[in-house]
Amino acid sequence: MPEQAAGRSGPDVVITGLGVTSAFGRGEGPLLDGVLSGRPAFAPVERFDASKCRSQVAASLPGDPDLAKELAAVIGDACAAAGLTEQDRAAAPVLLALHSDPAAARGIGPESVAGSTASLLPALAGVGEPDRVYTTACVAASTAVADAAALISAGRAATVIVAAGYFVDADGFWLFDAGRTLAKDGRVRPFSAGRQGLLLGDGAAAVVLESGAAARRRDAALVARLAGWGRAGDAYHVCQPRPEGTGLARAITAALRRAEVSPADIGYVNANGTGTSFADASETAALHHAFGAHAQQVPVSSTKSVHGHALEASALLELAVTVLALRARTLPVNSGFLAPDPDCRLNLVLDGGRHTAARYALSLNAAFGGANTALLLESP
Repeated sequence: MPEQAAGRSGPDVVITGLGVTSAFGRGEGPLLDGVLSGRPAFAPVERFDASKCRSQVAASLPGDPDLAKELAAVIGDACAAAGLTEQDRAAAPVLLALHSDPAAARGIGPESVAGSTASLLPALAGVGEPDRVYTTACVAASTAVADAAALISAGRAATVIVAAGYFVDADGFWLFDAGRTLAKDGRVRPFSAGRQGLLLGDGAAAVVLESGAAARRRDAALVARLAGWGRAGDAYHVCQPRPEGTGLARAITAALRRAEVSPADIGYVNANGTGTSFADASETAALHHAFGAHAQQVPVSSTKSVHGHALEASALLELAVTVLALRARTLPVNSGFLAPDPDCRLNLVLDGGRHTAARYALSLNAAFGGANTALLLESP
């Protein structure tokens, strides 16, 4: 069931700090340049042997980066941007979204890979022990953001750090390839005719969320306002989304109601857009269900088309992209498009450099098991 819309009765939730690493490189600049140009970061896999796989490409950084150290770096960037002191950083609750694979955890006892990484962060990043670790597939990070916002809105926390990370690994790659989910042609083509599937990508991101009052007390610069959030379940199928898209539509509607805005107020949607046939058609149906006639007017793109799918970290990476696009007043490109699909009637951003004056933008995510999230951002 979707969350009850809370309107604007609670404290404002704002983002004051952001740190990000993607296959384009470390920092905001390379990521923003990549998504605005529509230049994909996909290349042949060198981190492990993919020679026997159907698909042999991913969006990855050079070498084999250390996840805990990369997470510490983006947390440090976010906290520095927010102007948090060492004491602020150590006192803030930390919510962490990570990929956890039991097969990869062999040899480290009962602790999962996620738990092992989480245990290193206090020493590496100067934060407290993570209060929660989310491994709930592709909505892990967006669920963490929604939980952080709920804590702040309820007055239970003034500042919360949310971080997420995934780097393309052999077990995950082989699993998706064996399931014939990876695009054999080496391109992600969301909402396009001829789309063949998703491709994996590296991603690590962190955000500092605060109450508006806490940010004002520190005279912190606002990156964006988290105006609304919504969550809903399909309860339809373990892997496939409900074709009518009603679960995601309920999450979108809950986010809009919480922010007290209408579909016509939304100026951009960063879609989940995995490039798989069922998921893209279902998401299109969800947008039409939630937005009505505005669904064919609002600009839409999926930035997975250039930075790949970062699994548990994807939602935070895409939230960062949406924040950066609003700040740059330019929309990310829906790359890889070949031709229109009648099941995906949307106003896709197919050209680079498209200017926007959008005040509100949605970042959408969906996961196996029918989990759906919508995060609604407002320019400060």
